[in-house]
Amino acid sequence: MSHPLSQFLPPNFRPEDGIGLIAGKELYPEMVARRMLEAGVRVGLIAFEGETRESLFQMFPERDRIRLKVGKMGKLLKALKDFRVKWALMAGQITPGRLFKDLHPDLKAITLLAKLREKNAESIFGAVSKEIAKLGIQLIDARGFLDDQMAEIGPMTKTWDRVRPDFIQHGIGTAKEIARLDIGQGVVIRKGVVVAVEAFEGTDRMLRRAGSFETDQLVFIKAVKPGQDFRFDVPVFGMRTLEVMKEAGIHHGYLEADKTIILEKEEVLRRAEAWRIQLAGFATV
Repeated sequence: MSHPLSQFLPPNFRPEDGIGLIAGKELYPEMVARRMLEAGVRVGLIAFEGETRESLFQMFPERDRIRLKVGKMGKLLKALKDFRVKWALMAGQITPGRLFKDLHPDLKAITLLAKLREKNAESIFGAVSKEIAKLGIQLIDARGFLDDQMAEIGPMTKTWDRVRPDFIQHGIGTAKEIARLDIGQGVVIRKGVVVAVEAFEGTDRMLRRAGSFETDQLVFIKAVKPGQDFRFDVPVFGMRTLEVMKEAGIHHGYLEADKTIILEKEEVLRRAEAWRIQLAGFATV
């Protein structure tokens, strides 16, 4: 039985137990924060210098917020403990380039990273979640409170032309394999040909690269890896990505249903229809 506040919350979740919101950049964490506060959830905010929006930081009183440099693992854990919460939720990315520059790891982070054989998002955040669990705090599904923002199965905008199902299935299979290999979560295809694959540069740059070939009938597909851990690294599609699709001349997008968040969904779908961009959701077993 799903929780009345969100199907992605643990059944035993209580608003008064509190959530430590570990907030990355852009709109996603701000939307989550607003939904949690509207639901009467007690929230403590952990923001990051140069990443988390100032508008989100200002939503919280001084006692319920802290701003840290990226990599200050010890201070992050201390903040969660000081907030006296039972749950934690990670929302929003940290700029990928910070893994190589402007990173300020403390001794706790250095020790944690040194123990990892592979330093990808899953291994790093998996290790972080174990450290959080040692405090008696459980990291929960990052889709929490955004049920109405999830991609749905089938056309979500008006359909003007169809893409051959075998082309779509080929693209989904490719996207799934790329995700499984932890390379990226998206591909662009054209009539059974893989035009571009998302890697470290992210979705928007991949779409621009695909558009640089100046060809037609491009299709963008976004998927998650098999066994995806939704406590972190949830696929997100928003207005900026839609704008990039328009600039790149990509008029079809397929998003994995119930696993991809469409931020500001109603407005994104309205704008997509105005720009004659078809968005649809697909399901996989």
